Amino acid sequence: MSFSDERIRVAVLGAGGLGKAACRIIGMKKELLLCGVCDSKGFVVSSDGLDTQRLASINGDLVSGYRQTAVEVKASMRSEVVNPAIAPTAEGIGPVGLLERTGGRDVAPLEADLPVPQARPVELSIDDCRFSIERPSSNRQSKIDNRKFQGVGVPVPQARAGGLHTLDRSEVGYSDDPLRDIIHRSEMWDAVLIALPNLPNGFIPGVIERFSRAHRPLVFVDVLKRTPAVRKMFALDALIKEAQAVVLTGCGATPGILAAAAVLAAQSFVEVERVDIWWGVGISNWDAYKATIREDIAHLPGYSLERAKAMTDAEVEAILSQRDGLLELRHMEHADDLLLQRVGVVDRLDQVEVGGLMDTRHPKKPVSTTMTLTGITFEGKRASHRFILGDETSMAANVIGPALGYLKRGIWLKAHGIFGVFGCTEFLPMVVR
Repeated sequence: MSFSDERIRVAVLGAGGLGKAACRIIGMKKELLLCGVCDSKGFVVSSDGLDTQRLASINGDLVSGYRQTAVEVKASMRSEVVNPAIAPTAEGIGPVGLLERTGGRDVAPLEADLPVPQARPVELSIDDCRFSIERPSSNRQSKIDNRKFQGVGVPVPQARAGGLHTLDRSEVGYSDDPLRDIIHRSEMWDAVLIALPNLPNGFIPGVIERFSRAHRPLVFVDVLKRTPAVRKMFALDALIKEAQAVVLTGCGATPGILAAAAVLAAQSFVEVERVDIWWGVGISNWDAYKATIREDIAHLPGYSLERAKAMTDAEVEAILSQRDGLLELRHMEHADDLLLQRVGVVDRLDQVEVGGLMDTRHPKKPVSTTMTLTGITFEGKRASHRFILGDETSMAANVIGPALGYLKRGIWLKAHGIFGVFGCTEFLPMVVR
């Protein structure tokens, strides 16, 4: 796409707490269109755009959750439908179910439960699909196997960000390799936001590598935290350039918005002595952020990424209970150090200190999140700049918001022929309207 295009088509990898937050925020942005989501078991894709609110409200795995919320519009039309042209009436429309032929994959039935007098026929083209149109008052079905047919366009709540949404374009399926299926369909989007757990360190860099080896010239944004993981990402630079892709790494909160703030703060000084990041996070239910909690537990003395990944939910709960739901973490292996060194803010990694306090029982932050940069001015005076995140802003807002800003920056870079792997400290994020 060119940078002047109004809509950026986005896929989100991951459907946990951060992935669902991403779906919700994308639905509020008129410049973005969510076209794909996957988790470890399956995927949901649509070139017309997905219902972001439905995705954000899913419980359980992505596919079964999407099915459970798919009964938004159910038939109220009483006359039998006998041909591909579905005529709208004052009562509404009949249910339309999409079945995929290829691979025997399950597909969610997309049905209606909402009178839609304003619905109108629109011309659609779909390859390799079979539609089942069912009369509500009987078991009779009229099967249609046409490559071109009449569908019904129905406005949905997120239409303000996406316009007309059609009932029959979403492809929903379980898969033994959801990433393979997302890569196969990657012509449907311009950018990929990765909200997957990075356990172990090489997991997300490996995801990017798979896309690049398939020569997918996309924009990728991750919210990686650990220094070794970001090092692995930078090692992919030559491969990313060959694929004419763009990767922006470490683009959440820390690293991310706080490291970028440190770059700006450093401009007042001729020498930066240190950067101290102290964060606070409050969540009322750790179940919503299981992967994030495990990654943080891995920072505790005596724990590792491998040990944290292997822990059962009961073992995690036991650790949290022993600490009254509080995790205090110091000397964290966060990539703020590498990313700030990369652009010359600091000379040594040990000049950057990251730590924080997470409350897994209450949504209120136990402490404010701050970035403090201390340095020497040209007059020889020592001073500090402090950047503070509002206590009312959630972890998801401070991680996904900046990531989407960097995603738009990645589109800008690609439009200007700039490819490769870049950190959050090398470019400012753009504002996504």
